[in-house]
Amino acid sequence: MGTGILFAALAFSMWGLFPIYFKIVAMVPAVEMIAHRVLWSLVFIVLVLAFRRQWDWIRPLRSQPRVIAGFALSGGLLALNWSVYIWAVQHDRVVDSSLGYFINPLINVLIGFLLLKERMRPGQWAAIALACSGVAWLTWHSGSFPWIGLTLALTFAFYGLLRKTASLGPLEGLALESMVLAPVCLLYLAWQGAQGHIAVAGLTPGMQLLVAVSGPLTAIPLLMFAAGARRIPLSVLGLMQYIGPSLQLAVGVLLFREPFGNDRLIGFMLIWTALTLYSLESAWRAWWNRPAAAVDK
Repeated sequence: MGTGILFAALAFSMWGLFPIYFKIVAMVPAVEMIAHRVLWSLVFIVLVLAFRRQWDWIRPLRSQPRVIAGFALSGGLLALNWSVYIWAVQHDRVVDSSLGYFINPLINVLIGFLLLKERMRPGQWAAIALACSGVAWLTWHSGSFPWIGLTLALTFAFYGLLRKTASLGPLEGLALESMVLAPVCLLYLAWQGAQGHIAVAGLTPGMQLLVAVSGPLTAIPLLMFAAGARRIPLSVLGLMQYIGPSLQLAVGVLLFREPFGNDRLIGFMLIWTALTLYSLESAWRAWWNRPAAAVDK
């Protein structure tokens, strides 16, 4: 239990502090950074798979084109999510991107209701209504639709939906997604190179190494998250997921000095209230069902 909490906390903390890293490498355009991130992730994952001699999952894929297509779709969603996220960091919109990961759990619940025909409890409906009112408030007072947060929330929610029904584990799944995206990334970098527009080529060796580090930085928190998720209850994991956007919001406001006035605070407070209601309702439901589970045993 303690080890699982540690792994999960480290994973969420790394995700929450990612804006600092992407701010340091902000001279690399978002799309090019995604290409490097995919390719260096693949290199790192292949090394991990080679160390663990974990190759048995590849051969059955030859007769499973639908599995490959599913991971191609999830890889595309992940690449879109990463692109919007990195663009937001590079354009001083870290606070806006944190909004996406705050509302992501509620988007998951809504997708489960709409697509998986899962029943929603009154507390969940109330939480979603509060979150919608927060998004509406932010839209009204900022004069623009919060597309960054909603794009991040929706792409990550649908990515999670595809991975939830996938037949491969976290490491193998990320490897397959990277393999599918790698040819596209290589073609993009080759085309940019022919145009003389490769930003990494003009960096110092130290900065080039820092760009390559994006591979381990992508894979390591995913592996720690998977290790933590196996060791702790989902109710605990659900509460811990707010570590990431909370740190992200703190980095945006305190470190990067992004504006966070009263109007924006009211919108976020509505969303935080929705998340509190959602978390308390889920915890109460889990506690209420414990005696029944004990009787069944």
